[in-house]
Amino acid sequence: MALKAARQKSLDLTSALRAEYIRLFEGCVIGGARFGEVEAAAGRVWSWRARYSAVAAATGVPWFVIGAIHSLESGCDFGTHLHNGDPRSRRTTHAPRGRPVAGTPPFAWEESARDAIQMHGLDAWRDWSIAGTLYQLERYNGWGYRLYHPNVLSPYLWAGSGHYIRGKYAADGRWSPMAVSQQVGAAVLLTVLRDAGRIRFARRPRKLSLVPTPPQRRGLPSRTTEPKP
Repeated sequence: MALKAARQKSLDLTSALRAEYIRLFEGCVIGGARFGEVEAAAGRVWSWRARYSAVAAATGVPWFVIGAIHSLESGCDFGTHLHNGDPRSRRTTHAPRGRPVAGTPPFAWEESARDAIQMHGLDAWRDWSIAGTLYQLERYNGWGYRLYHPNVLSPYLWAGSGHYIRGKYAADGRWSPMAVSQQVGAAVLLTVLRDAGRIRFARRPRKLSLVPTPPQRRGLPSRTTEPKP
C-alpha cells in the first residue's frame, strides 16, 4: 500500500498509542556511528528557530515541530515546500500535488509552510505533549509503516536511533525490506533538543513550554550518552 493512500487513513491517539510513544521517546538512544550526524541535524534545526518561530506564531504549531518536518522533508532547504520538499518555484508535483492551491509561484517559504500546516490540520491541534507531538509527526508522513509493516517503526520518527534498523518505502507504493533510511528521524531530533535543554514538553493537555536560552549560547551540548566507537 502506498504511503499516499495511508496518509488518507486516520488512527486515533489512544491511551495505548500514547504510552508507546512515550516509552519509545524516553528509551531513544542514538546509534554510535551516527552520533555526529544526528547532532548536526539537530543543530541545523536549532539555528533556524527564529524563522520557524515566525510560522509558529501564525499557526500555533511549536517551532521545533515545524523544524523537524522541514529537516525530514528537505534537509532544512528553504528553497522547497514544507509539504514534501518539492521546489517552491512552482506548485508541488509530488503528493500532495498542486499545493499551495491559492497564490502565485514562486511562493515565500513561510506562505507554503502555513499551507502545509493548515492542510494537515496541525493548526487546530492542541496536544503538543511528547505523545501528541509524535502522533502528529507520524501522521504527517503517513501510517503506512504502522498499518502495513508494523514490525518496522517509522524511520520518519526513529531513523538514527536504536529503534530503527532497516525497511522503508523507497517511494509511494514501493516497499523495500532491506533499504535503510539515511535521514535523521523527527523523534530523534527532538530527543537531542530536549536533552540539550532547548525544549520542554508540557504535560498533557497543557500547552508546550519552551526553555529560554541566553542568546550568547550557541551550538548543542553533547548528550550524556557518549557515542560508541
